[in-house]
Amino acid sequence: MRADGAVVRWEPRRHRKHQRPAAGSTWWAPAARGWWIAVLFAIGSLLFAVGSVPGYTEAVGAHRDTVTYFVGSLFFTAASYLSYREAVDAAPPALGPTRRRLLVCRPRRIDWWATAIQLVGTLYFNVSTGVAMGGNLAATTAHQHIWRPDAIGSVCFLVSGLLAWYETCHGWTAWRPASWAWWITLANLVGSVAFSVSAVAGYIDPVTGQVHNATGADTTTLIGAACFLVGSVLLLPERTEEIRDQAASPGATPSRVPRGR
Repeated sequence: MRADGAVVRWEPRRHRKHQRPAAGSTWWAPAARGWWIAVLFAIGSLLFAVGSVPGYTEAVGAHRDTVTYFVGSLFFTAASYLSYREAVDAAPPALGPTRRRLLVCRPRRIDWWATAIQLVGTLYFNVSTGVAMGGNLAATTAHQHIWRPDAIGSVCFLVSGLLAWYETCHGWTAWRPASWAWWITLANLVGSVAFSVSAVAGYIDPVTGQVHNATGADTTTLIGAACFLVGSVLLLPERTEEIRDQAASPGATPSRVPRGR
């Protein structure tokens, strides 16, 4: 509630994404952290999508395919860490200085949980895709160090996606098609579900080393990567939405909600 008695709805994601005035344009702003988050996620998503396109492995070879995934996972990790820092830096000043710390614990904040769990998931993807580059691995090694980290990373992405969705919707269901955040978290949630299905389809038998359903795993990975790519691109207009809102209504004031409602 403001000093004049008006009740203003506080959106944690909007606060986090607009801690500072948006710098640069919607599509080009290398001085802005939010721009880098979008670009890095987009590159990582694109590489995962390319790696799972039918015929790509045959065209470039199995090793280059695994390298494509590994490089994509590194972009995911970089973007996830910047998202994590964004959530940490959005914490109230009363919680103390945090900008010089590499990792910070904020267990009472849903955005901290969402970004921290996503970051952990990307690290598991780093392990899974990194080991996969070795090639000619024993069945038990492939099961334990490729499939298992991939499955854990997919679960982390799913949990993170659910938390981000809940934060944006203030609940489990909402219909807000006019909101960039709603579309972004929806795309990411669908992508997380697809990655989880891919992990199930990509189960590696620890005895034979055979993949349960390689085609299904590639298809759902492609779907998930495409969803993450859409969500990443939408982060760009979300970053500058306040500038456009102010330009559209330069004299607008926050909407008021009567007391007691």
